[in-house]
Amino acid sequence: MDFALSEEQSAIFDMAHAFGQEHIAPFAQEWEAAGTIPRELWTTIAELGFGGIYVSEESGGTGLSRLDATLVFEALSMACPSVAAFLSIHNMCARMIDAYGSDDLKERYLDKAISMETVFSYCLTEPGSGSDAAALKTRAENLNDEWQLTGNKAFISGGGYSDAYIVMARTGDFGAKGISAIVLDDGTEGLSFGGLEAKMGWKAQPTRQVQMDAAKAPLGNLLGEEGKGFKYAMAGLDGGRLNISACSLGGAQAALDATVQYMSERKAFGQSLDQFQALQFKLADMEIEMQAARTFLRQAAWKLDQGAHDATKFCAMAKAFVTEVSSRVADECLQLHGGYGYLADYGIEKIVRDLRVHRILEGTNEIMRLITARSMVAK
Repeated sequence: MDFALSEEQSAIFDMAHAFGQEHIAPFAQEWEAAGTIPRELWTTIAELGFGGIYVSEESGGTGLSRLDATLVFEALSMACPSVAAFLSIHNMCARMIDAYGSDDLKERYLDKAISMETVFSYCLTEPGSGSDAAALKTRAENLNDEWQLTGNKAFISGGGYSDAYIVMARTGDFGAKGISAIVLDDGTEGLSFGGLEAKMGWKAQPTRQVQMDAAKAPLGNLLGEEGKGFKYAMAGLDGGRLNISACSLGGAQAALDATVQYMSERKAFGQSLDQFQALQFKLADMEIEMQAARTFLRQAAWKLDQGAHDATKFCAMAKAFVTEVSSRVADECLQLHGGYGYLADYGIEKIVRDLRVHRILEGTNEIMRLITARSMVAK
């Protein structure tokens, strides 16, 4: 068993890390205060191939594996988990278009998604259907040779900011098999947005409700086959769970690195904090957990790349484990900073806030345990 990254994978991580430290980290708190991410960042990041990370090379994408992608998101999250997570959402949408879109849909949307001239958001969750996503009520009807969508989506990262939305809507009967995926352009008549949500973390990402009142889309904007939208949405979530785990890992690693540095400089009772054995044990525990989480994440990503029969289970387990470890580590790093950790200037409290939502989105960690248990019982 070879646990080492290849030379190419190390180069991918280093490139993403260097980009994040130069173009994201110095501005992360400024963007958080502004509540938005400058659009020019995306076109710059797309020049590295990060607008179509796992879009196939045949379609003009970078064609990286899921394991490679976790390296990108871990590295970028060391600069800002909120920015990296938004990029993950866009890439999930680009991958869906590449995997399921018609030739016409790809021609109209994919190149612009890869260049991030068109930024995408993913619209599944509704005010009344979170974990029970298949109970969604947004409806799309074929009227006058076009789709007309009516309903509300909640907690949408990029709501009112993105250029296009992949909307899961009901085109058939109740249940998962009645759901289709439709691409909806910003500026469409009947499409509007709720107020900017005030959030605990991820503040750089504009988050709003996406509201549709007979919002119109061409019939050709159907993604894949009618009635298969929920299947497409769920297929994207395995990779999304890996990405959000990687974002947690990167944020926690940044907090841990900053804490080791802080403890070498901060003195108490005549010596630096890193010389106290009790505090050294805390550092050791965090390092052990982080390395375990990183190994688990990469194993799950490898399984997804290999098409393993238990890949979904491993993605769910890794998501629960890595996000919880990372939150614990970030919180302990804040504690080790003392009062300074509570101040925005040190950046630790932002990481704590940003990572908290990772235990909720892409399927709550309770649902991850349900997926795991059901897989065990089914045997």
